[in-house]
Amino acid sequence: MSPTEAPHEPRFLVVDPLEGVRTYARRLMLSQGYAAESFRDCADPESALQIGREFRPDFLITDWFPKASMSGLQLYAELRRHLPGCRLALLSFEVTPAHQAQATAAGSRFLLRKPFTADELKTTLRDALAKLARERPDLIMRLQAVASRQRPQRQDLLASLTQPPPALRVGEDVIYQGRPDRVAQIVISHGELIVQLKGSGAMVPAAKLSRKTA
Repeated sequence: MSPTEAPHEPRFLVVDPLEGVRTYARRLMLSQGYAAESFRDCADPESALQIGREFRPDFLITDWFPKASMSGLQLYAELRRHLPGCRLALLSFEVTPAHQAQATAAGSRFLLRKPFTADELKTTLRDALAKLARERPDLIMRLQAVASRQRPQRQDLLASLTQPPPALRVGEDVIYQGRPDRVAQIVISHGELIVQLKGSGAMVPAAKLSRKTA
């Protein structure tokens, strides 16, 4: 940034194959006072690489993409060639000691297991930004500018993220695509329930499930 250029807000690039996760993250950032212009998202690493070179994010939040031609770690390495100040955060359905070791070696600010709740994402991201501000003093004024704009009326949006409607319960037996399964986790995405199934591990909208009758 040149001396005459006005400091912009911290910029976030979220990369995840699930639209619900991307929308979830966007709504949470808006609820915390960030402008829509400070957020970009896409579904795959290749698109993220193109967007990142122009958007120049301060923070890359990406799925692990273990089966993609470019993993989340490889995406970060490519972006860092052009954006050495960019920091990494990872999301993954599978979190093993090996994943933790790789994430730490890459300098990831966190490795958050999916599915996650709004409180988990908010707390984890807040702590990561606090640490990032200490490492990059240029971000302090930008974060303070965001904090000063937060409004009480934004809390109703945050509440909608943290209070899932009691349509389904963890542990409840359901039917998905004609097969029995069980609810393992529940998150909210764009105002709808997203359910992770225990048997298949799939993340599906609750509207596509039916309760298993006795």
